[in-house]
Amino acid sequence: MEILRKQFGEYKGEPVYSFTFQNNQGMKVTCISLGCIITEVLTPNKAGEFENVVLGFDDVNNYIENSPYFGAVVGRVAGRISSGSFDLDGKTYTLPKNESDNHLHGGPEGFDRKLWKAEIVEHENEVGVEFSYLSKDGEAGYPGNLSVKVTYLLNNQNELLISYAATTDKKTLVNLTNHTYFNLSGDVKTDILSHKLKLKSKQFLELSEQLIPTGAFLDTENTPFDFRKGKTIQEGITADHDQVKLVGQGIDHPFVLEENHNQEIILLDEQSGRKLIVETDEPSVVIYTSNMMDDSFQIRDVQSKKYLGICLETQGLPDSIHHAEFSPCILDVGEKYKTTTKYTFTTAD
Repeated sequence: MEILRKQFGEYKGEPVYSFTFQNNQGMKVTCISLGCIITEVLTPNKAGEFENVVLGFDDVNNYIENSPYFGAVVGRVAGRISSGSFDLDGKTYTLPKNESDNHLHGGPEGFDRKLWKAEIVEHENEVGVEFSYLSKDGEAGYPGNLSVKVTYLLNNQNELLISYAATTDKKTLVNLTNHTYFNLSGDVKTDILSHKLKLKSKQFLELSEQLIPTGAFLDTENTPFDFRKGKTIQEGITADHDQVKLVGQGIDHPFVLEENHNQEIILLDEQSGRKLIVETDEPSVVIYTSNMMDDSFQIRDVQSKKYLGICLETQGLPDSIHHAEFSPCILDVGEKYKTTTKYTFTTAD
């Protein structure tokens, strides 16, 4: 196993470093110190050919100017916070609004736009990077000095483990996720409409016109959102359903997970034979089929367009601070925020 560190570019006059780590099976992961962004994941297809299975860029400027959060860690709070404000212990906190009247993915200068400190991690059977960042009290409107660590570890079973940890000196909100767009066709040869998704979820959250959870839990049964038996993305996004139409003929919804650490999310591309298994201790996953991606930029050699990638954003339920019935995303002094998600890359049997 090996890891290579080099300069990727500059951001605000500071160097941005890339880290490429490879296991003994030949699988490679590259990430950068800007936003903990995963820029490439090279995995084999059923013929043993290694290709990139995530969307990304080769330079810093594209990540700043064009990226819809490709590969980034988003926070302090993933998803939308209604009206860009929240109350905590009787005090109102106002956050920057960067999507209509709402605060999205930590705001315009969220964790995806921060330079993280990086330390290489090397063990006998795994290799990777530990990123750390101190989000100071008042940053993006949030209370508390939040000390955050994100660790990427690759082992010889072609498993990529993402671990998140945080502590605070004042009660605050935290709900982190990774916003990688997967495309298992390899080097973005096709869109993801023929990918099959199997998801252990009986319920998803209804969204308002502003894509904020209304608080209603809807049953997936007899809807396009029922992926329990597995079906193609095409079958889900072409359906005549108000919630599918609401997000631009696609999916951009939180799903409540029935199980944890038991193959609860499986993505398969039958053409390449690549299969991705996602297992987590988080209560939910936001599935996003890139239905709002426009055609205004290039993704390496490919023109951007709808449905080029699918995000599997494991996290707590979005906007939970405004919904008492959701699992809370409040972190208090003396508590530790800890969560892990494992991505296993394999090929179909």
